[in-house]
Amino acid sequence: MSHHGPIVHFSSVAGAYAAYRPTYPTRLFDWLAAEAPAHDLAWDCGAGSGQASRALAERFALVVATDASHAQLAAGERIPRVHVWAAPAERSGIRSGRANLIAVAQALHWFDLNAFYQEVRRVMRPGGLLAVWTYADPKLDGAPGRALAEFAVRVRAYWPAGRSLVDSGYRTIPFPFAERAVPAFAMTAEWPLDAVVGYVGTWSAVGAYRAAHRDDPTVRLRDELRRTWGDPAQPRRLTWSLSVRAARV
Repeated sequence: MSHHGPIVHFSSVAGAYAAYRPTYPTRLFDWLAAEAPAHDLAWDCGAGSGQASRALAERFALVVATDASHAQLAAGERIPRVHVWAAPAERSGIRSGRANLIAVAQALHWFDLNAFYQEVRRVMRPGGLLAVWTYADPKLDGAPGRALAEFAVRVRAYWPAGRSLVDSGYRTIPFPFAERAVPAFAMTAEWPLDAVVGYVGTWSAVGAYRAAHRDDPTVRLRDELRRTWGDPAQPRRLTWSLSVRAARV
């Protein structure tokens, strides 16, 4: 898959992406650390603004966080024990045989998979763990959830081709390793109305919709949510199902 589209999109929304993203569950990182054969080095590949890097750094001596987008990396905070540099997933710059864990959070669908998997085999120590995960549209509590679901349908045609891999929970993606059983994980967030609209504004489908129509569909969404939200500063719960695949390499 070409990187040009995702790099342009994520560079343009890097600040919003850092501000309006759900956080992954602590249980996921506890499980990754327990499954990894050692805790010397974890590679956070496609790290973006660091949604997974901080949690990995609490469990590994060193985290290498790479992303093809300089702007995404720059939008993240500096984290102790996390070394950040811009590099494509397929050419990380990490020395061979170093990683105990390679984690890919919501990014695998952008990669050239064959080249990336070759890089995984080069960088990973024998017996190291590869874990990839993704999530699709959230469920929002109450009547505003209907407005959010209808909005997702309106912009669905504007997702890039890799979105079908996300919607399938990466189950249709080639994964040429001996898989391990993975517990069920979910993400939750308690957000006010503006945070929900800000999060939706980071979707690449929304960026494509804006470019195609010279119109921002989140303005209409905000109005629709206001009708049933109540106090817009009052948080409501969002839930994302997290689909994780993992294997020893």
